[in-house]
Amino acid sequence: MPTESIKILVVDDHTIVRQGLAQLLEEKPDLNVIGQATNGREAVDLAKELKPDVVIMDIAMPRMNGIEAAKRIYKNLPKTKIIILSMYSHEHYIHELLETGVSGYLLKDSSGRDIIKAIHAAMNNETYLSPSISKMLVDSYLSPKKESSTVERYKQLSNREREVFQLIAEGHSTRRIAEILYVSISTIKSHRAKIMEKLRIDSPVKLVHIAIKLGIVDPEL
Repeated sequence: MPTESIKILVVDDHTIVRQGLAQLLEEKPDLNVIGQATNGREAVDLAKELKPDVVIMDIAMPRMNGIEAAKRIYKNLPKTKIIILSMYSHEHYIHELLETGVSGYLLKDSSGRDIIKAIHAAMNNETYLSPSISKMLVDSYLSPKKESSTVERYKQLSNREREVFQLIAEGHSTRRIAEILYVSISTIKSHRAKIMEKLRIDSPVKLVHIAIKLGIVDPEL
């Protein structure tokens, strides 16, 4: 009796990466790519609609990054497995995502075989990490380092403040952010003030610099 295929949602804002990964996975008879999303917000909506077994997702994406999207997906679909596939290996990302409950964290130089192994590991309730990520975690456990003040301050932001923070850093106007999040302009202004206070900054330019430093926005976009 044939086993049911694993339903996968692929999320990446780079078309070539997203489509190439989808094609790679579709070549395997037990894997079925049921959808593709270009940003975190779209990923959350598609996950609700399609209910995939596994979401393979980048971190640095427009509109909503992979960390916030992972939290939303787990809240709505606690049984869905999430695998992060990213070019970033920032330690604060890895710890936060593992605490969130992701089933894998791979760097984008991973082989197709590694990605497929990660999917099967996730379906067996196991965690799969790139070797360099595993080494980083072991090193940080053996020789813990104090987090930078920037990371500590960023962690103080609420989930909604992080959303607003990213949208500001991407250059959206206050009015546009209010439209995206379906709230009033005054609400966004209030969030902006709290973000600036918590991050201890006094200008949007510094906010963008922090977002780039944290890997939340891509300076090349």
